[in-house]
Amino acid sequence: MKVMKAKDLKNRTGEALRLVRQGEKVMITVHGKPGAILSPAESIHLPEEQTKPEESGKEIEEALKRSKPPFRSWKEAMNWSRRKR
Repeated sequence: MKVMKAKDLKNRTGEALRLVRQGEKVMITVHGKPGAILSPAESIHLPEEQTKPEESGKEIEEALKRSKPPFRSWKEAMNWSRRKR
């Protein structure tokens, strides 16, 4: 397992992510003490809904139908929220 200071993570995030994508775990230390561990997503069990973003869209669609908002779809709502004002 590679160990990386929090400051190094800030400056070399790309390197840390490359290591993790290659299957290695990276421990992040804060003031010399373990603070977090970055690990590949495949190494932990994620609930099904967290691995499929399109499923979240379906849940949002259902919530929009129940609440009768001014938007017809989650895409329309997202576009509205991201527009420059």
